[in-house]
Amino acid sequence: MSDRQTADFGACVRAGAQADQLVVQPRMGFSDPAAMRAGLLATRRAAARTVGTITVDAHTRVGHLAAVEDAMRNGVALNGYPVASHPVATTEQVLAGIHGPGFPVQVRHGSADPLGIFRALLAARLSATEGGPVSYCLPYGRTPLAESVRNWARACELLAQAADAGAEPHLETFGGCMLGQLCPPSQLVAVSVLEALFFVRHGIRSVSVSYAQQTHPGQDREAVAALHLLCRQLLPDIDWHIVVYAYMGLYPQTQDGAFRLLDQAVDLAVTGGAQRLIVKTAAESRRIPTVEENVRALEYAAQAAHRVPRAPADTGADSATYEEARTLVDAVLNLHTDVGSALLLAFRKGYLDIPYCLHPDNRGRTRSYLDTDGRLSWESTGALPLGAPRRLRTRRFTSADLLRDLSYVRQKFDEWQE
Repeated sequence: MSDRQTADFGACVRAGAQADQLVVQPRMGFSDPAAMRAGLLATRRAAARTVGTITVDAHTRVGHLAAVEDAMRNGVALNGYPVASHPVATTEQVLAGIHGPGFPVQVRHGSADPLGIFRALLAARLSATEGGPVSYCLPYGRTPLAESVRNWARACELLAQAADAGAEPHLETFGGCMLGQLCPPSQLVAVSVLEALFFVRHGIRSVSVSYAQQTHPGQDREAVAALHLLCRQLLPDIDWHIVVYAYMGLYPQTQDGAFRLLDQAVDLAVTGGAQRLIVKTAAESRRIPTVEENVRALEYAAQAAHRVPRAPADTGADSATYEEARTLVDAVLNLHTDVGSALLLAFRKGYLDIPYCLHPDNRGRTRSYLDTDGRLSWESTGALPLGAPRRLRTRRFTSADLLRDLSYVRQKFDEWQE
């Protein structure tokens, strides 16, 4: 059997769940092939159940391949691996003896036009990647949403063809991580599920739905439970799993604070029944982490997961987070029989509206805030189909309030008193 037949990302994560082990994963990318190989090898050798990551550089994400070639010619390091510019043979050498059935590698990128990246990863015998027509469009630039939807439809259909060659292509939605912070969990859940449905509509049969740890553990548990229930309802014949991201906003500046926050992310993943966790390191607030720091975070998360009592995931059917998410998903799906067209109409009407997102195709009429308990709440709902449009606070929300909310997690965990 070849790696193409056996390096099945979804199957690897399922095997981890069956062994009662949380799969942990770094976000790692180096432009130098030798450094990228060393990072993957260290991840595979870590004392944890891991999968690998190749994160693509910023120029490749936006199709500036001439800039990549210029950097490579002049020996300038990039902030990721230029998968579309390195020869296929080079990437195959990076992966040789590492990528395989027990350690599949996922390509992470951030592109609203991922077709070239998908072609490159498939040529290198990889079949797992991530993103989405909404989540890799609105936060990252000014590509029109309609263009991103068209691009992602073509890319999904190309990726789906890998199944004909023996691989089971896997696609993870980034929808549960919109802007990293201050998007209420119900909308993160809704976008994550809607992007998964978009992938399935375009031929993908193995997906993961994402959720980024937010500001309140109880609310996060509601969100992960809501993902479970919605996926059971809407993806009954699809291979799916849930991936939790450690907090993506301003990270604690102290090592103790960073590890306490990672502990909480591990607890969310294990008690919520997620099968995979994207870790962050204690260096996140200052710089890009080293391979050694990534490995330490992976091993720390794996050890922490063993200490968390296993409990069946709650249905979440009675939570406000589930009810709001279900309302948003239903409202979007009722706009059009094609999921991509429904997403475009939803943003045009304001049925989906990401707080603090400046993209031209986002209405920008919703706002969120942290209540006194640290829960993310709607400050104003714009045209979201959650009842009559309303403003939920009488006091005007100011830029000082926004800065305070953005710093809430960092300050809370850095100042934590046992």
